[in-house]
Amino acid sequence: MTASASIEIAGLKETIRSLNKVEPGLRKEFTKNANEIAQPAIQEAQKGYAKIPLSGMARNWTDKSGRKIFPFSVAKAQSGVKLKVDAAREAVSLLYITQTNVGAAVFEAAGRSNPNTLGDSLGPLKPNQTRVLGPAVYRKRGEIEKALQRLSMDAIQRVQKEMN
Repeated sequence: MTASASIEIAGLKETIRSLNKVEPGLRKEFTKNANEIAQPAIQEAQKGYAKIPLSGMARNWTDKSGRKIFPFSVAKAQSGVKLKVDAAREAVSLLYITQTNVGAAVFEAAGRSNPNTLGDSLGPLKPNQTRVLGPAVYRKRGEIEKALQRLSMDAIQRVQKEMN
């Protein structure tokens, strides 16, 4: 489950893909720095997982194929909030905060695309919205936006300098 806030910097995907060509380890350094910058939004999202939303979510649930979805765990939901850097050509977003825990991701999106009992029990949700991640990221967007832009521009300048 991802939350998105769009900022476009031309050539950033190509720059991220080129970082290891310039100097081994630069991509890891970029990801580490981006993760540090995004910590206020990540911590804000983690605070949103303070309790089990519905008592039934504490029980074991599996889908039709047998994949485990619940029990919902607050600790696992909090540790599932991560920053991802995806510089693939077909990727829609380069940097995004996502929920990697299945139970928390179901909580985030239940009832978003079609009405269902779980979504109704958790409360109404508009299309393209999430319950915790989106609001948390938007609350902290101002804090992290300029720093991420600066980090991105530094990476672009470094690659351009090394390539020329």
